[in-house]
Amino acid sequence: MSKSQDISLFTNWFASKSWIPFDFQTDTWQAYAEGKHGLLNAPTGSGKTYALWVPILVEILKLNQNKTRKSSSLKAVWITPLRALSVEIKQAAEQLISDLDLDITIGIRTGDTTQSERAKQKRKMPDLLVTTPESLQLLLASKNYPKTFQDCQAVVVDEWHELLGTKRGVQMELALSRLKTINSKLRVWGISATIGNLEQAREVLLGVDPKVLKNSTLIKADLQKNIEVKSIIPETMDKFPWRGHLGLHLLEEIIPIIKASKTTLLFTNTRSQCEIWFQKILEKHPEFAGELAMHHGSINKDTRLWVEQAIRNESLKAVVCTSSLDLGVDFAPVETIIQIGGPKGVARFLQRAGRSGHQPGKTSVIYFLPTHAIELIEASALKKAVESKTVEDRLPYLNSFDVLVQYLTTLAVSDGFYPEAILPEIQSTFCFQTLTGDQWSWALNFITKGGEALKTYDEYRKVEIEEDGLFKVNRKGIAMRHRLQIGTIVSDAVLTVKYITGGFIGSIEEWFISKLKPGDVFTFAGRNLELVRIKQMQVLVRKSKSKTSKVPSWMGGRLTLTSQMSELLREELYNQDAEDKSPELVALEPIFERQRLESIVPRPNEFLIETFKTRDGFHHIFYPFEGRFVHEAMGSLLAYRISLLSPISFSLAFNDYGFELLSDQPVDMQEVLDNNLFTADYLLEDLSKSLNATEMARRKFRDIAVISGLVFTGYPNKLIKNKHLQSSSQLIFDVFKDYDADNPLYQQAFTETFEHSLEQGRLQKALERIATQDIVWKSCQKPTPFSFPIITDRLREKLSSEKLNDRIQKMIKKLQK
Repeated sequence: MSKSQDISLFTNWFASKSWIPFDFQTDTWQAYAEGKHGLLNAPTGSGKTYALWVPILVEILKLNQNKTRKSSSLKAVWITPLRALSVEIKQAAEQLISDLDLDITIGIRTGDTTQSERAKQKRKMPDLLVTTPESLQLLLASKNYPKTFQDCQAVVVDEWHELLGTKRGVQMELALSRLKTINSKLRVWGISATIGNLEQAREVLLGVDPKVLKNSTLIKADLQKNIEVKSIIPETMDKFPWRGHLGLHLLEEIIPIIKASKTTLLFTNTRSQCEIWFQKILEKHPEFAGELAMHHGSINKDTRLWVEQAIRNESLKAVVCTSSLDLGVDFAPVETIIQIGGPKGVARFLQRAGRSGHQPGKTSVIYFLPTHAIELIEASALKKAVESKTVEDRLPYLNSFDVLVQYLTTLAVSDGFYPEAILPEIQSTFCFQTLTGDQWSWALNFITKGGEALKTYDEYRKVEIEEDGLFKVNRKGIAMRHRLQIGTIVSDAVLTVKYITGGFIGSIEEWFISKLKPGDVFTFAGRNLELVRIKQMQVLVRKSKSKTSKVPSWMGGRLTLTSQMSELLREELYNQDAEDKSPELVALEPIFERQRLESIVPRPNEFLIETFKTRDGFHHIFYPFEGRFVHEAMGSLLAYRISLLSPISFSLAFNDYGFELLSDQPVDMQEVLDNNLFTADYLLEDLSKSLNATEMARRKFRDIAVISGLVFTGYPNKLIKNKHLQSSSQLIFDVFKDYDADNPLYQQAFTETFEHSLEQGRLQKALERIATQDIVWKSCQKPTPFSFPIITDRLREKLSSEKLNDRIQKMIKKLQK
């Protein structure tokens, strides 16, 4: 970049802070000045934000100098996937603007922005706007939106790896295709920290137009981010591990770690786990009262913001949190991270590690606390992944017709659109690059008539075709309902939790509350609450002194091992005989020894099957080490195929390491093996029959129906109950099934069920891998250490935590005889 007065201004500002710009920052400044699009890949806490704010501000200063008076219009949009990050991003730009006394304005527009602030922005947009994908779509749904964006020079999509591989990412692809047409000089940039398929990530962001891709660059920061991984290894190792048992037993191990650090973040995988750990730490160590806080997505916004500010102010010693603090929030005081339980993915682990030492050159320290012994294999594998910089790919969506239908309605709600003008834009996106003429005709027919099956119902005729061919929404009611429902995040219905005296605590999912009756006590936001009654969409509660309570579980709490993590785990397990074993594998030797007594610890060329009998029935356990989603699908597939050989019914249990088929009669395992039941042939057909794929697709269709606008979720504070949404969407699903089976939305439900819910691709690869291995079937006398976590997980559904603990202890005593 030529050293203009403008760039000197910013390099001098860096010097005043005693900072030297990194090569990736100056490379980005140069590429931006040359008018290029791009994707910037740099580790967390390395200064990615200034890599793009600086050249954007340089460009705005030049524009203002070239005009006789400053133009009061939007010049740049910064997209963030989390509302919580918007404040950080705004502050980074404000520091530059304030220190250099620049005549540039900046604003935020998210779901938290007040109506008065939005109205102010409508009258006069700031120069820089920080917003979310959903709020950007709402701007596209406003009248005369091209005027809002006509002077926009840049769009930056932050944390692109979080959006890629989601329907929010598809939303961004479509929005960018429109903005690039409004201003042909628009530059599109993405920022990503942890992602494997960077080249593809750039293509998805920028679209498939060869001209755009040719004028783009991928900038990788050559920075060595030091990450120190330390495992918390128990002094004594139970030879029969079970889930959740070990975690809280190691609670005392983390107290010195917390005391030795300025601030520690304790990451849990689920909100219920977060609630339990917060309660237990305070119970055992009341001296942390006032210095320990909790942060997860269901706690009310004011409390979350208070916690975030308290971390910055160094007034908190520790925070127990979930993925709500995973991304980009800059907390310099955080010195240490504790990961409770396997993070299930390398990228997630690195993201969390990066929350500590969140400054260039600082070392990130992360402790791994296993919730059961076998998770130590994950810890050992993660250490190697950190050394080898191995990170997962994020796979993009293709042909998401529900998002396309929503987007077309958004354009029709604002100024309307001409199909021939919009089609090339849509086909330039990665998601819709293969969109056919027939599919395009279907989409237009769907928004104007409801498609073939629904054309007799007026409510589905949302868009009108005017005389000149303009597609437009002219009814205010339809426009209002559409704006209320813009977005692709579809969660289960949530109810607000309030004290009966009026104080708002947070929100909780309807499916959990529906199981409670008045008088029941549950733990939420770190306190025990008694349910008084449910009124409209509010859960009214009072404080309770009860010592026992139910802990809410959230539907989003089921994480599974990523394919990358599964592979690393298997490699580490197969490394058991190596001379240079990790401390984690050395600690697991007593478990391996016990496992070998009854069975084997599989080697790279071996696939293990164990069978044994208990009072519960005949257990048949398989160990693919592929993650719970793949195991659920594979277990159902095998149960179906075995039932074709002989009439037998099974119940299924699974974890990330294997799955169990339990029956009241033994299975002739040799017959199973002789009939090649692990074949990948006829996989889709057998999977459809084994899992009742139609029923699974019917449930998946609810989300598709909401996104595409087939069902309405309700007005603010008058949301439609989850069961009513489900029944409405199921009714439409059945209509499509009987009268319009080729409907792309109906077909999409099956595609998403197989590709995303059941991970069909991974299942096929797992079966193909097993076909190359020697299958070792061990007929055991009793449960083995590897099988114990799987068979005890089944008991959780039937027993309270106290009874479960008693039952497991009795089982362990019996097994150790």
